[in-house]
Amino acid sequence: MTKKQIKIIIMKKFFLLFTLVCISMGAMAQKGKVTSALSFIEQGALDKAKESLDQAFLNEKSKDWFNTYFAKGKLCQAIYEADNAKYNAYYPDPLAEAYAAYEKAIALDTKGGTKKKIITNMIYNSLALNLYSQGSKRFEAKDYEGALRSFASQIEITESDKYAGVLDTGMYYNAGLAAVNSNKYNDALKYFEKCAEMKYLGITPHIQIYESLMGLGDTIKAEAYLLDLPNKFPGDNTVTLQLIDFYLKANKPEQAQKYIKIAKDVDPDNYSLYFAAGIMYLNQNKYDDAITELTRSVEIKNDLYDTQYGLGAAYINKAADMFLKANDIMDVNKYTIAIDEANVVYAKALPYMERAVELKPDDVYALRSLQELYYRLKQKDPALNAKYEQVRAKLLTLEPK
Repeated sequence: MTKKQIKIIIMKKFFLLFTLVCISMGAMAQKGKVTSALSFIEQGALDKAKESLDQAFLNEKSKDWFNTYFAKGKLCQAIYEADNAKYNAYYPDPLAEAYAAYEKAIALDTKGGTKKKIITNMIYNSLALNLYSQGSKRFEAKDYEGALRSFASQIEITESDKYAGVLDTGMYYNAGLAAVNSNKYNDALKYFEKCAEMKYLGITPHIQIYESLMGLGDTIKAEAYLLDLPNKFPGDNTVTLQLIDFYLKANKPEQAQKYIKIAKDVDPDNYSLYFAAGIMYLNQNKYDDAITELTRSVEIKNDLYDTQYGLGAAYINKAADMFLKANDIMDVNKYTIAIDEANVVYAKALPYMERAVELKPDDVYALRSLQELYYRLKQKDPALNAKYEQVRAKLLTLEPK
C-alpha cells in the first residue's frame, strides 16, 4: 500500500469519526434541552422548562427519548401544583398529561430505570394526591364527569405496581359519587361494590348500589337487593326507610304502609314517617286516616310548610267531599245540617293553612287555599272579611292578570 493510499484511508476514518462526533454532539445538545427543562422545573421557571421541552420534542433524536416524556410528566405535575393562570394555559388537563407522559416514559425505557425512579421517588404517590385534590375541586364545582376522570385515574395509579403506598378505600366511594352525579350508573356500581366488598362505611355503599340500580331502571333487581339487606344488616332502620321510599315511588301504598309501621315501631317520633303515611292516605282519599297521621306529624314538628299544608289540604278535601254528598240530600233540614258540618271541617283547616302561609308567605297554593277558606267562613265570622281582602290583594301581586 502506498503512502498516498494510507493517507486517503486515514482521512476517510477521520471524517467518519468527525461525522459521528458531530451527530453525537447534536443528539447530546437536544437531550441537553431535557436536562435543562428538568433543571428549570426544580427552579420553578416553568415557562423556560416548557420552551426547552418543546424544542426537545421537535428534534428526531430526543422526541422519543424516555427522559423527554419523564420531564414532561414532571412539568405537567409542577404546573398543576403551581396553579398559575399563565402556566395553566400550557396544558388543558395537566395531571392527565402528566400521567400519560410518565406511562409513555416507562414504556420507552426498556431497561426499567424510569419505573424504578418513579417508585423510589414516590412520584405516583404525589400524583395520586394531586388527582384526589383535583377531583375534589371538580366535584365541588359540580364538574362531576371531570371529577370522575380524576378519581378513576387516582384509582388506576394506586392499584398499579408503581405506587408505593397504602390503598385508600375512600377513593372508590368518591369515584362512585362522581359517577352517580354523572348518571354513569354502571361505573357507580363498580365502585360501590368495591366499597361493599371492603366493608367501607357499613351499609352506606349498599344503599348506593340500590340507588345505582334504580338509576339504571332495573327496579326488579333494586327491590330484590333491598329486600336482602336485612340479612346483612339486621335491625338497621335505613333499609326500612329505603323500602318505604321504593314503594312510594313504585306507587304501591300498601307495601309502603307496611314498612312505615315497622319504621314507626323503631322510631316512633320520626315526623317524616307520619307525613309520608298521611300523604299516601290523602292521595287515596282516605281523609280521616290522613288527618290522623298528619296531625301526629305536626305535633312532633310544627315548623314545616309541607306538613302544615298537607294537614290543611286533608281537612279541605274532606269538607269538599262532604259538600258533594250534601248536594244529594233532598230534605232541606238535613241538607242544612250537612252543610254546617262541612263548614266545621273547613274551619279546622284554617289554622294549618295560616301556619303554612306564615312559613312560606309567597306560596300561591297556600294563599289560594286560605283565600277560599276565608271566603267560605266569613259569612259566619265577618272578622275574616278583612283577612280575605288582604290575601286576595297579595295574590293579585303574585299572579297579575
